[in-house]
Amino acid sequence: MKIKDIVNRDIVNLTNCEQEPIHIPGSIQPHGFLVAFKEDNFLIDFCSANGKEYTGLCHTDILGKSFTDVFGENAIQKLQKYVADDLMLSSTLLRLELRGKLYLCTLHKSNGVFILEAEPEDTDPQKVSEVYDQTSQFLTYMHDTHTLKQLCDLVAKGTRKITGYDRVMIYRFDKDYNGEVFAESCREDLEPFLGLHYPHTDIPAQARELYIKNLLRLIADVNYTPVPIYTIDDTPAGKNLDLSLSVLRSTSPIHVQYLHNMGVCATLTISLIYKKRLWGLIACHHYSPKNLSPEVRLAAQLQGHFITSQIDLRQSNEEYEIARKASASLDKVNNFSLSNQNDFKKLVENQSLLQLCNAAGVAIVFNGAVYKSGVAPTEDDVQHLANYFAAFTGNSSFSTHKLIETLPDYQNLCAKTSGLIYHSLNMDNNNCIMWFRPETKTEVNWGGDPSKSIIKDEKGLSPRRSFELWKEIVDCTAKPWLEPELETAQAYAYSLQKQINLLIITQEEEKYRKLSELLRETNSELENINWISTHDLQEPLRKIQLISSRLLSKEDKIPDSVQDSIIRMNASASRMQTLLIDILKYTRLKHTEDSFENVNLNALLDEVKADLPEAFGDVPADIIVEDLPKIHGIPFLLKQLFSNLIANSIKYASPERHPMVKIRAEENLMSYSPADSNLYQVIYVEDNGIGFEQQFAGSIFNIFTRLHSASEYKGSGVGLALCKKIMQNHKGYIKASGKPGEGATISIYFPVSDTL
Repeated sequence: MKIKDIVNRDIVNLTNCEQEPIHIPGSIQPHGFLVAFKEDNFLIDFCSANGKEYTGLCHTDILGKSFTDVFGENAIQKLQKYVADDLMLSSTLLRLELRGKLYLCTLHKSNGVFILEAEPEDTDPQKVSEVYDQTSQFLTYMHDTHTLKQLCDLVAKGTRKITGYDRVMIYRFDKDYNGEVFAESCREDLEPFLGLHYPHTDIPAQARELYIKNLLRLIADVNYTPVPIYTIDDTPAGKNLDLSLSVLRSTSPIHVQYLHNMGVCATLTISLIYKKRLWGLIACHHYSPKNLSPEVRLAAQLQGHFITSQIDLRQSNEEYEIARKASASLDKVNNFSLSNQNDFKKLVENQSLLQLCNAAGVAIVFNGAVYKSGVAPTEDDVQHLANYFAAFTGNSSFSTHKLIETLPDYQNLCAKTSGLIYHSLNMDNNNCIMWFRPETKTEVNWGGDPSKSIIKDEKGLSPRRSFELWKEIVDCTAKPWLEPELETAQAYAYSLQKQINLLIITQEEEKYRKLSELLRETNSELENINWISTHDLQEPLRKIQLISSRLLSKEDKIPDSVQDSIIRMNASASRMQTLLIDILKYTRLKHTEDSFENVNLNALLDEVKADLPEAFGDVPADIIVEDLPKIHGIPFLLKQLFSNLIANSIKYASPERHPMVKIRAEENLMSYSPADSNLYQVIYVEDNGIGFEQQFAGSIFNIFTRLHSASEYKGSGVGLALCKKIMQNHKGYIKASGKPGEGATISIYFPVSDTL
């Protein structure tokens, strides 16, 4: 059986430490030993090189054997019960007697193998009792704290009292994982680190990932010699053992050097997880070697649970208070309604608009106008910001507490506008609302120059050695926006957008109301003018006709050439009079709902036919009327409609054949067009007259449109236009089709709801 160690011998320095596989070092710390055995048969596949020191057996005598053969039946039974009871996922320690000695063990599973880590049980019962008493006392004190800071101060003191470390820090991360010593308890002779900041490079990303997986990390002596882990060399690709959840896992040499540079000899680190993210650490430092029994470690880890269980509550309480005040301000500002554009000036002067997100200034851009109050940029700068963020966000939203990172050229705005919340209000005119916060110049105390987290000396690159106070002045940065503030600002932006949309609709309605009123007044005036003009013009026309008739009665005294002129003048006056009458009819045609009634079209057409001799004398046409439906309409308009259509057919009769006009109804209801889903009753007026080119089918219904000269066919060009207007008043349609020399068909569409 060939045996080899799995020590990771890759050269690690600060150029590649971000890629260092710290979870598979292939070695452990020497204050305990490790064996790993297969899940299916409990054969030991990995063993630390210090097995003989603890068990009396060399690793070569342990590897390849079953756990039972090496450690006995009693040990395997206890271990199997521990697994069956699902205690691996808890913090419960496994107490085992291994080859005659008592050990406190942890057990976890990794990639198909169980990893057992054992440390000698040498805990003083008195010490355990003291730890219990101190923990109970801590719980009592914890209820007296009200803020997260007070709680963290208490945990730092309690953890130091329980563990005896020289320094205990509550280390809190920002969003970029730069750390701050948020609370601290240390020996009186030590320089405090409270309030110091440390760059994110001090704890690489893969280390932070391990802190999330494994909540407790111990180094008993930074000067330890790593103990190799051996395995049976039975695979060509080689083996490694994932120690992510291990307590004894060997430490990165870079981290060891970092601790050396700080003068630290022993550490205990407990992860603080909040919302599945590494919120911070309980970092314990000792300036001489120090180990803790597993029981005391668990008591210290309990302190971490106290914080993580309370972070949500304490931060939620603080955020709740902020959210409560913001919500109250939101309710107040929502009570303000916009009735016109001038109200924006009053709105921005409402202090609740600032208080809802604790802003120092606010601006609303609407239809190119800027309304602002508080500590805000100039109107020109507000317009520039509105234009920029409309394009930058695609008319959406944006927030920052460091505007200069987005707009480096706007450093002149830092004083008033380092913090910004932007919300678009619609897609037009770059309308938006913005809240502003001025810069807050702050002095950040770093534990050493953060720009020198890596140094180079004769030995190459190494972690920084200087942890002396280094101060940085941070400007062009505002107080960060809190989540409740951002949520309240967003809620109001949506509310304001609805108000603006309602205002726009109201303004449009008012605009159309005024236009409609103006149109009614104009139409009324036009009707009066038309009536007056047509009435007044008819009087001189009648005089012209009267005088010309008298002159013609004395034809024997008037030369022929003059008689001809008088005849033409009389005919022109007659045409003019007809035109004026038709115009008056057209302009006074109105849709009057009260005038609608059920109309028998057959009876109505009998009346029309009876009136034809007055217009044509002996009617020179056959008029055929089939059985027609009843129509819901205005009788006198329908009579005018059919009178005009029949007269039009007679007027444009073909000289080549006897005129015929046929009026019939379509048997089935029809739609007017594919786009119109309504159904109509269709009436056809067909003739065998001169017809027309189909290209003129639409234009013949326009007022004053004629396809023939007045000398060929008399008329004013108003008749068919009048027919179209009548059908519009009946919510229907009229259209024509024809062929030159064959005749024309007029199709009249009455809405089916208006037919009986």
